Amino acid sequence: MRFPLTSARRLGLPRRAVSQILLAQLAIAAGVVVLATGLFLAPLSAQLDDQAMRRALAIAQGAAADPSLAADLLGSAATADSPVQATAERLRRATGAEYVVVLDLDGIRRSHPSPDRIGLRVSTDPSEALAGREVMEIDEGTLGRSARGKVPLVAADGEIIGAVSVGIAYDGVRDRLLGAIPGLLAYAGGALAAGALVAYLLSRRIQRQTRDLAFSDIAGLLAEREAMLHSIREGVIALDRHDRVRLVNDEAARLLGLAPQTPGSADSPGSAAGLAGRPLEEVIGAGRTADVLSGRVTGRDLLTVQGPRVLVANRMPTEDGGAVATLRDRTELEHLSRELDSTRGLIDALRAQDHEHANRLHTLLGLLELGLHEEAVEFVTEVVGVHRTTAEQVTEKIHDPLLAALLVGKATVAAERGVPLRLAPASLLPDRLVDPGGLVTIVGNLVDNALDAAVGSASPLVEVELRAEGRTAVLRVRDSGPGVPAARREEIFTEGWSTKQPEAHRERGLGLALVRRLAERQGGSARAGGAADGGAEFSVVLPEALR
Repeated sequence: MRFPLTSARRLGLPRRAVSQILLAQLAIAAGVVVLATGLFLAPLSAQLDDQAMRRALAIAQGAAADPSLAADLLGSAATADSPVQATAERLRRATGAEYVVVLDLDGIRRSHPSPDRIGLRVSTDPSEALAGREVMEIDEGTLGRSARGKVPLVAADGEIIGAVSVGIAYDGVRDRLLGAIPGLLAYAGGALAAGALVAYLLSRRIQRQTRDLAFSDIAGLLAEREAMLHSIREGVIALDRHDRVRLVNDEAARLLGLAPQTPGSADSPGSAAGLAGRPLEEVIGAGRTADVLSGRVTGRDLLTVQGPRVLVANRMPTEDGGAVATLRDRTELEHLSRELDSTRGLIDALRAQDHEHANRLHTLLGLLELGLHEEAVEFVTEVVGVHRTTAEQVTEKIHDPLLAALLVGKATVAAERGVPLRLAPASLLPDRLVDPGGLVTIVGNLVDNALDAAVGSASPLVEVELRAEGRTAVLRVRDSGPGVPAARREEIFTEGWSTKQPEAHRERGLGLALVRRLAERQGGSARAGGAADGGAEFSVVLPEALR
């Protein structure tokens, strides 16, 4: 499978997805380190300036607090050997300052590291300090650029008599800044190396997960996957390890009765938008279908009923703990299978009737040969009357032709199996059915089960009661069989539950499940109970079933 080269390939970048991801991660890590280093260095210079100015101010405050300095300023002249010069120089050497300058109210230097500048006016404006305010600044002076602190000098009587100016060489501040850079770069290099290592390990994991494919290959596979999911006529639903939906294709959405979605849209089943992340039972409801798809019921080609559909499900676990399940619609096949059962039953009944008809013809021939004409007429009238009476009784009480025909046919089959099938005296359906097919399926399943249960009992009997309560149809089927234990009267409506051996052409355990689903689809109910004579009684209520 070949794909066109991407723009990354034309630009000379590596084609493999893992290599491109690794380069992107390394670029991001390097960019973050550079940005963090820059953000750290930017305020560091300002912090060092502030520290230098505060140090200069502290030295000036300490000098101005010495009462002897104020007294010396008032009692000595501006000379190189004055006590003011001696005190200032001592402080400068002790603190490591670049200069300690004491000036009088006229701005004349009374001390200076260069004695020849004593007696000269200062190069910067001293007005703020002489006005009684403390000053911190970075400024250019006769000794170059420095961090300065200026403090007013106060005499014993509280009068300002001058000021003290202290400077810290700015080259020292720059040296501290430059000295911090190697350590910072070492930390940045370590962080970059750690980021590169993590990026490499992550890229190796991505390489395993993507099977070393290129982005173009992945894009092509995704496009093919979307097309395949929307085109196949088999339902596909993917789950994660927590049984949350990851993917539902169009056919699965149709089979499970989910809202129709448009392929390729934001809410398409392939992307599972709107369904992704939701628990399976929240999407399709609790029941056997959810149990089969989640793996709580295991096996191959498992039958389940979802709404009106009979589905065949298979589940395959995935490496990440999730699973992919496939669904096939077996509704039509199941209907055909049941029609085949009915046809085979009718054929058996016709075969038996043919045998019985031959016996009756022989009897009639014998009566005629013996000249017993009246007895022959009575015999024919009796045989014809039995079948006519059954059909007339059904059509008088059941006015829907499809349902009436079903009951007449079931009565014939029941008679051949030695089980009387009769309508209860209270039976009466005066109107046509809204959904005759649904009620025919319900009645056919219940009557077949009742006949199977009644065969072999002491007094075999199946009684069907069909009556109308307004527009609601009420169905009861009673049999003379062994009945259903009270503890299992809900379990028997579960898909796959059956006491009969499965036949070659179909599986058992769907009839009663279909009965309940068809009843609930019409807003009704189906329940199992006990009959008065000890058999079973099944009741179905279908609201709005009559026209």
